Amino acid sequence: MASMDIPADDTRQAVRAEPRTAVAAPTLTWVTLALMTTASVASLRAAPTMAVYGLACVFLYLVPAIVFLLPTALVSAELASGWSGGVYRWVSEGLSKPLGFLAVWCQFAMTIFYYPSLLAFVASTIAYVIDPSLASNGLYTAIVIMVLYWTGVWVSSRGTKALAGLSSWGLIIGTLVPGTVLVLLGMVFLGQGNASAAPMTASHLFPEWTGLASLVLIVNNFLSYSGMEMNAVHVSSLKDPAKEYPKSMFLAMGLVLLIFILPALAISWVVPAHQLSLTAGVMQAFHAFFAHFHVGWLTPIAAVMLVSAALGGMLTWLAGPSKGLLEISRSEGYLPPFLQRLNKHGIQQNILVTQGVVTTVIALMYALIPNVSNVYWIFSTITTQVYLIVYLLMFVAAMRLRKIQPDHPRGYRVPALGLMCVVGLLASLAALAIGFVPPSQFGGGSVWSYIGIVGGGLVLLGLLIPYAFLRLRRPSWRTQGGDVR
Repeated sequence: MASMDIPADDTRQAVRAEPRTAVAAPTLTWVTLALMTTASVASLRAAPTMAVYGLACVFLYLVPAIVFLLPTALVSAELASGWSGGVYRWVSEGLSKPLGFLAVWCQFAMTIFYYPSLLAFVASTIAYVIDPSLASNGLYTAIVIMVLYWTGVWVSSRGTKALAGLSSWGLIIGTLVPGTVLVLLGMVFLGQGNASAAPMTASHLFPEWTGLASLVLIVNNFLSYSGMEMNAVHVSSLKDPAKEYPKSMFLAMGLVLLIFILPALAISWVVPAHQLSLTAGVMQAFHAFFAHFHVGWLTPIAAVMLVSAALGGMLTWLAGPSKGLLEISRSEGYLPPFLQRLNKHGIQQNILVTQGVVTTVIALMYALIPNVSNVYWIFSTITTQVYLIVYLLMFVAAMRLRKIQPDHPRGYRVPALGLMCVVGLLASLAALAIGFVPPSQFGGGSVWSYIGIVGGGLVLLGLLIPYAFLRLRRPSWRTQGGDVR
């Protein structure tokens, strides 16, 4: 996910269950769709995570692209071309409505851990404008997370529409421009004869095997790629979906891989792995390159670009997943009336505030746990684990829909759907399992504490809470058509 930017139109479509009409949709070229998909997935935030592995990051990005990214994109295209309504409709039709609720709940719940990790990246980036040593200060990080998140809630609760274009600008200002600059600086740096901080020989194409822990960082790439299914809703806008959609996805995959791999390599050229911060790695690289080329005054500018893009993405999409959850709950009665109430601007303020309380508690963990990178990684892992539940349900639902509704009209049919779903399913299960293994960078930390935190977050957020809502559900909770202000 590209930094997990969630398109707002998908969350709105997640609550519509009407059958498709014959109204002709505006046509898109397959190249345009590829660029839209790239914009919704690509990000620099995950680059430091893979830069730790140097040249091996190429391998670690390619593997999940083949076994997860491609199956996700193609399978979701078939589902989107046959059933409007997003993941809730797909899982409800293929499996059951309660499992459909679980899927849409997990889409929302993953943001509870996503925003603290995103804002930790913002805090570390801001630190390079104020004082770089603050990047590893847990108390500072916690304060920044709380202040920025609650500011975002206040802005979103006022129904501000001026933020709608921030995501598109975020791709250019916070990803493409700084990413290109980072790679060009790195190439010039190496071209001058400077030695790379990470070995760049053929023997380092694969990560060194020191047990499962040496491959754990690959799990984070599943979250990096999540969101490809969001643009599947546009498959019917192509002139020839059967031919053009696969081409679009292959092009998008190539562009996404370039945006992910090249900046990660550039970081590894100038920042040694043992010094790399998972939250501040991008700024560490900019700081080192700018210092080398004697243009240190550009460091704050790079920081502002990265921060503006990250905050723009957060503000643009803050209310998106919660809006999808709200509207489904109003029609099916999944959430209590208190959480369904809207403020005078028509925004689900009670959900945002409740989410903010949990986010505040999570932010305090940055102040309590000494290593900021460790906390960042734990929260990123929990985010991935919870979101993987959505994909597990989606792959199973796709196989079952092909079996129970084989003649249902589909604008696009995946060749070898069963194989694609099995590959995606096994990859998702493997990522879930590997996510419980602490990465080798954690050193001598307690393995069982790590498993307890990650497992506890997954079970509580991804299973127990939605189960409680389903068990406590009452007919009176259904408020669609009523005014619950």
